[in-house]
Amino acid sequence: MENHRKPSLLFHVPCLFVLTQLLSWVTTLEFRVFGPSDPIVAAPGGEAILPCSVFPAMNVENMEELRWFRSRFSEAVLVYRDQEEQKEGQMPGYSQRTLLVKDQFHQGKAAVRILNVQASDSGIYICHFQQGVFYEEAILELKVAAMGFVPEVHIKGPEDGGVCVVCMTSGWYPEPQVHWKDSRGENLTAFSSETHTKDAEGLFSTETSLVVRDSSVRNVTCSIFNPILGQEKAMAMFIPEPFFPQVSPWKPAFLVTLTMMGLLVLGTSYLLRREHSARLKVQQETVNFQHEMDESQKTKEDALRTANALMVELDRRKSAYRAAWKKAQLYADWRKEHFEAWTFTLDPASAHPILAISPDRLSVSRKDSTLCLDDLFCVLGIRGISSGRHYWEVKLRNGDSSKWTLGVCREGVDRKGCFSECPDKGFWTVGRSSSGYLAYIDTGTALLSLRQAPQSVGVFVDYTEGDISFYNMSDMSPMFSFHEASFSGTLFPYFRLKSGNVSMIIQSMACASEGREGEERRRGRKRSRKGRKGKRTKRGKKLVLLPLEESLSPAGEGLVPGSCVVDSFPEEVSPFLQHARNSLFP
Repeated sequence: MENHRKPSLLFHVPCLFVLTQLLSWVTTLEFRVFGPSDPIVAAPGGEAILPCSVFPAMNVENMEELRWFRSRFSEAVLVYRDQEEQKEGQMPGYSQRTLLVKDQFHQGKAAVRILNVQASDSGIYICHFQQGVFYEEAILELKVAAMGFVPEVHIKGPEDGGVCVVCMTSGWYPEPQVHWKDSRGENLTAFSSETHTKDAEGLFSTETSLVVRDSSVRNVTCSIFNPILGQEKAMAMFIPEPFFPQVSPWKPAFLVTLTMMGLLVLGTSYLLRREHSARLKVQQETVNFQHEMDESQKTKEDALRTANALMVELDRRKSAYRAAWKKAQLYADWRKEHFEAWTFTLDPASAHPILAISPDRLSVSRKDSTLCLDDLFCVLGIRGISSGRHYWEVKLRNGDSSKWTLGVCREGVDRKGCFSECPDKGFWTVGRSSSGYLAYIDTGTALLSLRQAPQSVGVFVDYTEGDISFYNMSDMSPMFSFHEASFSGTLFPYFRLKSGNVSMIIQSMACASEGREGEERRRGRKRSRKGRKGKRTKRGKKLVLLPLEESLSPAGEGLVPGSCVVDSFPEEVSPFLQHARNSLFP
């Protein structure tokens, strides 16, 4: 029986050897290595992760070697061998900047984290996984790029016969491309200038300016394009027509007067030459033609009187022209030809019971500012707009610490219960909430980027073009514009006080009925007050707001018929009117 067992034992020994070799062959079975198919994007100064994985999934902790390198095998970014990172062979530029991510080794995944990404890190990387004599590689691409902030666009002011619009943005890499376009999509970049700066983190900031000389170009768009990512961010700007410089009416008058002066000079020269010829002819006449000489002398005297009269008239016209030209230089012809100051008061019948309307119906506030109810405390203006172009200003008190909304709404809109203040519902508004300053649009809200909190808001309504624009009158910067709005019926001024101790005041725009003589008397009294020895008290000022159809009247000659007087207090002058006065009287 023992003899029978010995051959059986000898038979199992070769079987065990074959099984061991089979298991060893299985452990060195071929595998595939994969990396992300899309480029990996990282910002300068940030982090970048270069992941690779094997298939079928297996634990890569005990693999013979994991290596990430650039174009050459010897240009190692990171080497993992004998279950630890190896510093030998690593490129100096990646020293102290790379870490091996090991938390998914058991799933067959490994990654290299590159810290403090630099511009030189952009390019192709290869991950190399080796087990025994078999190895597999995968290719990855890293792009160093960053999308910056949405550009900020504002109107700088008149420049080179047009309006200068400035576009600023920051946080871009690499250096972005700037494009200007009008509402028709035509490229305006050729008329712009730009500057690029680089900060300590390697990110680019761009400031570009565009001078718009064509007053028909009302909308311009500034777009910033990242050439690596193929993405862009843009911001549009609406330019009201009053910002464009107006052509002076004295220019054609000057040309006409200059032509007349030339004709007069030629006529005078002709008469003088004729007089000289007559003198020679008179000297050569004989006594027989004495009578004719007397006739010629009379003609000469008449010609002299005519020439003298012409010279006197020429001098008078030249003096009058110089005086008129000096006035034209002192007072710029700045007109708001397409926007009319809209005069209205608040309608108490439309006001919520919790709102307090002032006796003059020009201001509104909350009776109890401590209540925090989810209700719609709103009031409308008593006059509506159904045509033309109009504007008004609303002064805000405690507006930067309260919640409020203002703008216009369509006649007959639903203001009961819970409603949305968006254009689809007949509202075109801006306001402030706990999230900041917002514009209410059909898709929700648009966050407004303001340089300073508005103390006064200007509302410009162009019913003809379907445009409603809001301006921060504190710094004359635009807040938001609704373009190509669909109007139907009458639009009413709309005011809503949500919470806080906020009050809204409509800037008074009462039309002046005083004539030219009354204004001269007021100016005379004002000059006499200024002549007192420094005793100047802070009293209310009268600022002249000209209608859009009329030019400015020179100082000392009274008001132009149809002009308006704006009452304001010494420290509360309308910023928009102050800006106009500074432009007119530097």
